Amino acid sequence: MTAPSVDTETRPPLGSEPRALSDREVADGFVSGDERCLAVAHARWHGLVHALAARTLGDAREAEDVGQQVFLAAWRGRAGYRPERGPFPGWLVGITRRKIADALAARTRRRDLVVAVGERLSPDGVSVQEPDRVVERLVVTGELAKLPAAQREVLAMAFYGDLTQVQIAERTGMPLGTVKSHARRGLDRMRRSLSETPGVRTATAG
Repeated sequence: MTAPSVDTETRPPLGSEPRALSDREVADGFVSGDERCLAVAHARWHGLVHALAARTLGDAREAEDVGQQVFLAAWRGRAGYRPERGPFPGWLVGITRRKIADALAARTRRRDLVVAVGERLSPDGVSVQEPDRVVERLVVTGELAKLPAAQREVLAMAFYGDLTQVQIAERTGMPLGTVKSHARRGLDRMRRSLSETPGVRTATAG
């Protein structure tokens, strides 16, 4: 009787193989571009990445966003992994720390943005110098466009014209109380809008 032939092209997926892959085997497959090893790596180390991000950021949803960014960055930059420099999980932790730093920087930028606009509306005319004026102006422009016309006008004059509330009232003919009301409501809307963006936390404007 002739023995049945074995189809060497048909292999079960990694997850169904009786022997679990070692970390080194997962890393080697990951670096070589094996998407099955990407899935195994995510299942094996996503918890580590998420726990580190959640502990530092204090927000589960933001930590989940960071986790996705970490594995995406690792996959795209997989050729940069060098096993002689350390284990694969340690490499992922290094990427995680960089993504956490990026998330914290974005959080601070958005918070300072709202605070800066609020300070420009103070009666004494105190203004602040933004560290990243181009980014700030782009974000402000987008947020102002969402506001009702009166609120948008007051905040635009404060931000782009560096005018105080008193100066805005004089220029527009609005009562000072009305200017203050539009400014407060506009800033509240901006804070809510920014806080609804994943990974963003804003402080109360002065």
